[in-house]
Amino acid sequence: MTATTNCTVVHYGTTWNETTLLEEIKQTNLELEKIDGIRRHFRYDWQEVAKYNPDYLAAVEAEKQRLGETHPMFLTQYCLLPLYGGGGFLSAQQRAQLQGHHPRKHEADNGKIYVAGIDLAGEAEKTDDIQLRALRPRRDSTVITIGELDYSVVNAIQKQPGVKIVEHYRWTGARHTELYEKMVDVLKNIWRCKHTVVDATGVGQPVASFLQQALGSRITPFTFSAQSKSKIGFNLIAGINSGRLKMYTGDGSLEYQEFWSEMEKAKSQYRANQTMNFFVDPAQGHDDFLISLALVLEAADSYNPREAKGS
Repeated sequence: MTATTNCTVVHYGTTWNETTLLEEIKQTNLELEKIDGIRRHFRYDWQEVAKYNPDYLAAVEAEKQRLGETHPMFLTQYCLLPLYGGGGFLSAQQRAQLQGHHPRKHEADNGKIYVAGIDLAGEAEKTDDIQLRALRPRRDSTVITIGELDYSVVNAIQKQPGVKIVEHYRWTGARHTELYEKMVDVLKNIWRCKHTVVDATGVGQPVASFLQQALGSRITPFTFSAQSKSKIGFNLIAGINSGRLKMYTGDGSLEYQEFWSEMEKAKSQYRANQTMNFFVDPAQGHDDFLISLALVLEAADSYNPREAKGS
């Protein structure tokens, strides 16, 4: 309808990645500006608006602290910078931020609060654990990540505590039914976990149901979808950027080595609907530790301690 009268068309908003219509129009306008010098593209990022609105400045500074200035949401929604397809999930700087200075533990300390994230492997015939891990590419493993809530590091905006990764458990090639009692013992007796988020997608659903029956409301099933995985991926980046999430120091273990191998190999893929996928290329290995890490942070963030009430 605008073509019949040659009306001016205005496109506005924030771009997500280089494939969105707004970004394509922006690039076209910038090319035309080079040709005739007529300004067609107008950009006002958060810093420009903050010059005139101190309340907005305070709000965005809080978001920058919560997400980190390299977080995809901060880059697109506030800095007006498009994302380019994907690439490495964690930068070298982010991996350095994730490295903590606390030792690995093998049992709970009195007075501490622990949470867990469980990524479940696909069912496989039982074979020797070490032999299976030596395969390239190796088979999926079931991984439990234990996190200790650190209230000396609290997110100033959402009042969320820090999370120190203190232990990993990994089983490769074991049937889920063989792990039931082991997982209950780890969560209930060794760590007394207050909250656990477990992968309940597909074959994980029976495991999640068993753990709920054994441990009750301390277990939360998590079903993966494009949207839910994107959510915990963005949350994982924010947790690392804010300094809330820390990994134990090197102990020479295979778990420590595999953890950092996955962090380095992890990729990200940004979709047009403002969702993100994060993964390790199957040709390079698996992402058991990566997904378990995202789930333990989800367990920490969704943990609601009971408050004692009385007169």
